[in-house]
Amino acid sequence: MSETSEIIAGIRSWVEIESQTADVDGINRLMTKVTDDYRDIGAEVERIAGRNGYGDHIKVSAPWSGDQPGILVLCHLDTVHPKGTLARDLPFRIDGDKAYGPGIADMKGGAYGAFSALSTIIKAGKRTPLPIRVLYTSDEEVGSPTSRELIEREAGNAKYVLVTEPARDGGKIVTARKGVGRYVINAHGRPSHAGANHPAGRSAIRELARQVLAIEGMTDYERGVTTNVGQIAGGTADNVVPAFASATIDLRVATAADGDHMDRVFKTLAPHDPDVRLEVQGGINRPPYEMNDGVARLFDHASKLAREIGFELVGVKTGGGSDGNFTAHKVPTLDGLGVDGHGAHTLQEHILVSSILPRVTLQRRLMETLT
Repeated sequence: MSETSEIIAGIRSWVEIESQTADVDGINRLMTKVTDDYRDIGAEVERIAGRNGYGDHIKVSAPWSGDQPGILVLCHLDTVHPKGTLARDLPFRIDGDKAYGPGIADMKGGAYGAFSALSTIIKAGKRTPLPIRVLYTSDEEVGSPTSRELIEREAGNAKYVLVTEPARDGGKIVTARKGVGRYVINAHGRPSHAGANHPAGRSAIRELARQVLAIEGMTDYERGVTTNVGQIAGGTADNVVPAFASATIDLRVATAADGDHMDRVFKTLAPHDPDVRLEVQGGINRPPYEMNDGVARLFDHASKLAREIGFELVGVKTGGGSDGNFTAHKVPTLDGLGVDGHGAHTLQEHILVSSILPRVTLQRRLMETLT
């Protein structure tokens, strides 16, 4: 069996244990599988019990790691695909250069790549200059509510962070990501009969509509700021002036300064109607991952390794967030080190078989050469 075939078989064994974020049993079955795989190669594994309705996390350490700062590899094993997707809509299959399966691109292909890279080093009897630690988390797809603290703590003992999210747009690596904010705006008005006593009412929906137009108008593509009102709700009946309405907002910002500014803007929104009360909840849940000197040097090093392997590495900025957002402002971080693919979060999700070995080799060479 070729090296690529062996890696594909390993990826398949992880893909075929379904692990939507909400499926705690599925997540934990996969965590058990990953724990067993790592212990079989002699790595140390610490399992962190899940909480607040989420699955477990695991921390893997190479046998030589010790306590000194090293390389932290970030992977998540939760997917967006509900249980049953594998049998019903997206069975594992290979069609030419494409391998399909739920979560195979985002991000079980890259997560298994970290295992394969470290396994090759351990089985060869080698030691890397720095300790290698790999985190597998269970809640990234919903904002990492229970893993963020663990990620930030482990990053505090890291010289570099490598994130195995999928490659972008034909193999590009991620060197910057927008920060992400999530907000809920609640408007509290005054109900009244829409026919018999309309003047006594204060419409929460009317107030919210004015706020929505203002918020959507805050989008500034040149600055990299986008504001998206994604869901709205309100009212109780057609003939009642609505006393309540709410809207959810997705905010994306390219810089920490814009994140601070927009957060203040949302939290100081004032009602147009003084008889309507506004309540704003939420905040920035992923800080911006900005290109800096440390990220640039790490990218340059990875680019040289990629050329040695036989491909060109291109950096890209993306609007999507990842766990790398939690570390890049503190530790040099490279993202998008996973396998190249397309269709993440869809029923056409796949990876490119031809990209597997080059990308896994890059992960391994980074582990072997970073000092």
